[in-house]
Amino acid sequence: MLRRIVVTGIGAVTPLGNDVTATWNNIKNGVSGIGPATIFDVEKVDIKIAAEVKNFAPEEFMDKKEARRMGRYSQFAVAASKMAVRDAGIEIGVNIQPERVGVWIGSGIGGLGEFEEQHRKFIEKGQRRVNPFTIPMFIPDMAAGQVSIELGAKGINNCSVTACASGANSIGDAFRAIQKGDVEMMIAGGTEATITEMTVAGFSNMTALSKNPDPNSASRPFDKNRDGFVIGEGAGILVLEELEHALARGAHIYGELIGYGATGDAHHITTPAPEGEGAQRAMQLALADAGISPEQVDYINAHGTSTYYNDLNETLAIKEVFKEHAYTLSVSSTKSMTGHMLGATGALEAIFSLLAIKEGLLPPTINYETPDEQLDLDYVPNVAKKKDIQIALSNSLGFGGHNVTLIFKKFSQ
Repeated sequence: MLRRIVVTGIGAVTPLGNDVTATWNNIKNGVSGIGPATIFDVEKVDIKIAAEVKNFAPEEFMDKKEARRMGRYSQFAVAASKMAVRDAGIEIGVNIQPERVGVWIGSGIGGLGEFEEQHRKFIEKGQRRVNPFTIPMFIPDMAAGQVSIELGAKGINNCSVTACASGANSIGDAFRAIQKGDVEMMIAGGTEATITEMTVAGFSNMTALSKNPDPNSASRPFDKNRDGFVIGEGAGILVLEELEHALARGAHIYGELIGYGATGDAHHITTPAPEGEGAQRAMQLALADAGISPEQVDYINAHGTSTYYNDLNETLAIKEVFKEHAYTLSVSSTKSMTGHMLGATGALEAIFSLLAIKEGLLPPTINYETPDEQLDLDYVPNVAKKKDIQIALSNSLGFGGHNVTLIFKKFSQ
């Protein structure tokens, strides 16, 4: 019999707040974290808005000297991980052996901003001016590495790099590691900090970003007038723990992770497979893994990027998997408030799914003004709603055809 896995700690750094409480309060109240871009030179690109983390002070979570040797994405991961471990009531090396705690934190791009900065120094001033920590500041796995070092976790240390599915894949892969008995606990999630000139230029030229200059309405998933996503940054971290271990130490339990499905489209580098065929299979695999029927799902936190093809194909996929029940359950996109945090987004949305279950509250899709006749599900428009949620499903879909579904359940013994 497979081991049961519960979530005992959560931590986050987001455009809506530098902890889970502030972030969730803003989600419940339909507050947007999108605003004028300040991190990059907006004169060089045609996109002037972003969902930036604000007033983040890394020295509150780590030594200043060590922080200077980390990329911004690693700083976010360390901060969110320390908050999650503290929330879980864990002291590694005191109430759990270091070898029984692993780290699995994904990043879609890593420290591109640090690479850009050092490349400019190299071109303008030569090799001697390049920071000797350049490589560990930008390689995507270093967020997991830094968290392991900072917390003393000596179990499996890994990083899933699957574009916008990285955070969700990392949680699912960490889930499997505990199920197999490799560890008792995993610090898992995603992190990203790539609001840079090159990132914005690349996504913009791909026509993936919203051209709407108004930060208050640019991210509008499932709305007929959607025209692209808004780039964001941040980190979301969960402490996953084997159930008996959690119960033995009297841990607080947010919910149980019961299903994980991951598939590939084998279709196109950026466009989802027609009718979300790959997403359909990811949801079906997760449902089978959880041992539940589609009718048992109450809420879906959708990938919901606010791009034409994602929102259409994800909706079609939900209809195909859930049939008539698709019109009974609720679907929302919290990216309408956080923007698209790329490799971090699936992890943060896993946290939102757990909190939705815990509080019996459906997060809204804000900026939903004009219904699209092709998209006819309940997208929880503009205002959060109370609802008893026993089971929530979270989708994450990434460039390259990566599809991930996680399923969470209200905990009961």
